[in-house]
Amino acid sequence: MALLSPQLQRFLLTKLSLTSNFKPTNKFTTTTTSARTTQCCSAIAIDAPSSLGGVAAIRFGSTTLQGSREEMEDDVFVQSDGLDGFSFAAVFDGHGGVSTVKFLRDELYKECVAALQGGLLLRAKDANAVRKALQEAFETTDTKLSNWLEMNAKEDESGATATVMFIGNDMLFISHVGDSSVVLSRSGKAEVLTNPHRPYGNSKGSLQEIKRIREAGGWIVNGRICGDIAVSRAFGDIRFKTKKNEMLKKGVEEGRWSEKFISRVQFNKDLVIALPDIFQVSLGSDAEFLLLASDGLWDYINSSDAVTFVRDQLRQHGDVQVACEALARAALDRRSQDNVSVVIADLGRTNWQNLPLQEQNFMYELGQAFATIGIVSLGVWMSSLLSF
Repeated sequence: MALLSPQLQRFLLTKLSLTSNFKPTNKFTTTTTSARTTQCCSAIAIDAPSSLGGVAAIRFGSTTLQGSREEMEDDVFVQSDGLDGFSFAAVFDGHGGVSTVKFLRDELYKECVAALQGGLLLRAKDANAVRKALQEAFETTDTKLSNWLEMNAKEDESGATATVMFIGNDMLFISHVGDSSVVLSRSGKAEVLTNPHRPYGNSKGSLQEIKRIREAGGWIVNGRICGDIAVSRAFGDIRFKTKKNEMLKKGVEEGRWSEKFISRVQFNKDLVIALPDIFQVSLGSDAEFLLLASDGLWDYINSSDAVTFVRDQLRQHGDVQVACEALARAALDRRSQDNVSVVIADLGRTNWQNLPLQEQNFMYELGQAFATIGIVSLGVWMSSLLSF
């Protein structure tokens, strides 16, 4: 019998090891504190020593910080090998409890490895094959999760978004469900690579989500599906999938709507889905780092400011983990009420020690200076009038 290639051997071994059923573990942990506003941090650094000089392989930093929420429902997962030269990094943004995030952390990576044939499909760079495989992996994971949630004795309404990066030497694949975002820094310029799945707004993506939800028999109140959830694609959330009728009856009991109202509701599809958007991005020599974060960051720091912040951090000390934690804290300093999860992948193409400072817009800064002088002068003049 002919010898198998190393890649195929790795896939077969991986496939055999992934056949076991999910069993709840204690992998998902949170740090509890006496003060709700205290920052709770859990960080992972893979091959991320401080490195000012020289250019090395991909270095990861990751962190989760708890804001003012009662519970830490976010998590991150980074795996630097096991996909035939591609690294895996994910951010899970949970809601309604931690069960779904815990399940995803244990299961989603394994389903992706199996569907991608141990990374062979990524290596081949066949966009259609990768898209089909990742959609299958996400939908299979969501089906298994829904079954698991329904078997729980206690009613579990938890859900979670998931945005996953598969990073190769010159190619990036993203599988995206929810409202986290991936940003690429190209020579200091921010490129937003994903679009949020939300049932509100005037963007093309949001309008498509609104149309899909209404066609499925749902409705939107104040930017929330059935007045409840403000994200339109997620894992879990079985009340919008397999438990839709039960959700309607519960709404009547809680006085949210009437029997007459629900008699007119006709569901024909799931209102919340876990079908991912798939993106393929070329990584050239100008690609510096990737920034994946939950909406707890992006709702308070825009992509350009985040890229500038990380570049300044790496220019100062070169430590991607320190930069990651500093960025997450900056979001909380700007009064982010949400939990914040961040993963940064330094692609190893940039010598941060020798990177020149970004040129400042002289005319803009001059205009800002004159504006400040004008405001101060006006204040002095008004104060002098009031003194008479």
